[in-house]
Amino acid sequence: MNIAVYGASGYQGKLVVAELARRGIDTVLVGRNATRLRQAAAKVGVAGAEQRLADTDDHDALRTAFRGCDAVINCAGPFTPSGEAVVRATIAAGCPYVDTAGEQLYLKRIFDTFAAEAERAGVTVVPATNDACVPGDLIAHLLAGRVEPVEEITTAHFIVGGGGPSRGSLRSVLDTIDVIKAGGLTYDDGEWRIGTPARRTSITLPGSSQPTPVVHFPLSEVVTIPRHVRVRHVEGVAEATLSERLSAPIAPEIIDSLPEGPTEEGRRTQRFTYIIDAAGPGDRLARGVVQGPDTYGSTAVIAVEAARRLVADGAKPGVLAPAQAFDPTDFLNFLAPHGIQWTIDFSEKPPAQE
Repeated sequence: MNIAVYGASGYQGKLVVAELARRGIDTVLVGRNATRLRQAAAKVGVAGAEQRLADTDDHDALRTAFRGCDAVINCAGPFTPSGEAVVRATIAAGCPYVDTAGEQLYLKRIFDTFAAEAERAGVTVVPATNDACVPGDLIAHLLAGRVEPVEEITTAHFIVGGGGPSRGSLRSVLDTIDVIKAGGLTYDDGEWRIGTPARRTSITLPGSSQPTPVVHFPLSEVVTIPRHVRVRHVEGVAEATLSERLSAPIAPEIIDSLPEGPTEEGRRTQRFTYIIDAAGPGDRLARGVVQGPDTYGSTAVIAVEAARRLVADGAKPGVLAPAQAFDPTDFLNFLAPHGIQWTIDFSEKPPAQE
């Protein structure tokens, strides 16, 4: 198996290359700068791995760089300005594609723009194979089987610790700041709308007696869940303090002066909790909870496993949500040895109003 990593010299890219090496999967490092690629390969311990140059504004070079590879993992954020070029070249090269994107409107554009093209080419595209969207989307599919018909799904993100975001993440925030301030997309009665007020203003986390204030936030799962769950309303929320911090972005010149990303020690201190609530008629309610460490490290594990499964097991062609490409329970159980735990609770009675 031979998997190309585009953006291999970036912070998330190096973690993905390291995970591929740990699993004994051959890697082709692809990027725009030969020096940075060599340095990344040496730092990760794969100095002998093949390296290929291609820029996102050169379709032929990108397509050539991906030819002969079994799959492509795109880690080159921000994805909003350049991700579509990588998807287009990957489809042209005939390779399955995944990426680590978390930019909500970019994700929707991939579905809207490439679904028919990927299907015609016989290529599977699964964007947003990151620490949040994959487990959240998979759990939503399982919840839908417990609460039918599903009227409403709320997905919520809570992250503590970690030493701060990477430069790439901060640049993605800068590129999508207007969407963040507007709260992102909400799915409502068959349409995605932006700027809709959140129905939930607080959520009580597992093990807590006090609710945590939340606000609308542009989460990827809002785009993926309606692809496979028949539901009237889907919204994404995040802890209010997170939204406040990201709504005041750092200037580009300051981002360039910051460390590339959090240290290993900082990542070890990070914990995330993702909650997916599904409500049906009357008192039918189900909650899925995903908890784990290190968003960047977990993303590397998930993206590599997603690409590996597309190569080894295949999936139908087209642009797919995670639950359309992978068996939900099997993939979620795979994550347990990596410290990512999941639970589902079912109730006939709704929680106290939040």
